[in-house]
Amino acid sequence: MIATKTYGTRVSGHSNPAAIALLELMERKRTNLCVSVDVTKKESLLRIVDAAGPSVCLVKTHIDIVEDFDEDLVDQLAELSKKHDFMIFEDRKFADIGNTVVLQYSRGVHRIASWSHITNAHPVPGPGIVKGLASVGLPLGRGLLLLAEMSSAGCLATGTYTAQAIEMARENRDFVIGFIAMKRPQPASAEEDFLILTPGVGLDAKGDNMGQQYKSPREVIFRNGSDVIIVGRGIYGKGEGAESDVIRREAERYRVEGWNAYEERLGQ
Repeated sequence: MIATKTYGTRVSGHSNPAAIALLELMERKRTNLCVSVDVTKKESLLRIVDAAGPSVCLVKTHIDIVEDFDEDLVDQLAELSKKHDFMIFEDRKFADIGNTVVLQYSRGVHRIASWSHITNAHPVPGPGIVKGLASVGLPLGRGLLLLAEMSSAGCLATGTYTAQAIEMARENRDFVIGFIAMKRPQPASAEEDFLILTPGVGLDAKGDNMGQQYKSPREVIFRNGSDVIIVGRGIYGKGEGAESDVIRREAERYRVEGWNAYEERLGQ
């Protein structure tokens, strides 16, 4: 089973450069932690990323909420990714027709494809959204995640919708590298390997007042077979972020918990 293989040995099951790079990074750095940084100021974003960077394999951004976005922010993010050895995941959640997402991904103010190694999309528009994004991302060695499930209460991405998202991914293995999902879906074969990234992970809180629901790293990695835990406020706190020392400590705490759960899974 894929879930009992090491990240390093799973590289051979992928052809996409972003998937290969991420698996190699996780093995090399001994981390399956993605920090989700949802702040509105450039300075806060960069400070949090610099503090959490040593413990993570991915930094997840919502770049459109940064009020003072500029090209220098992108340049500094890229430098931090080299300094701390992590990849960048822009959580854009594309959800439009193919022609529109081509422009959203490659043009405009943010030019996401030029700096984000991985992005994601809702499968609701149909296969045209994958085709459009792939026309931009594949030549750049980028990877796409499909949103098969979400961590919010009452989410409609369940059942048939999730199953259709999985089929769409299977038809586009060169570009779709995995899913945002709460657990590993049933594979079509023993060799089928998609990366599973799970949001809503927390060690202390069980939820918030806006429908978010939290699971522990062990539940996500060991019990549900996911590959990467996505943690936001559990690491950097509220508002524009806690003190850098607190962020460093919490990021390492989640890294250790996630990696221990992964090693426990390997030992099954």
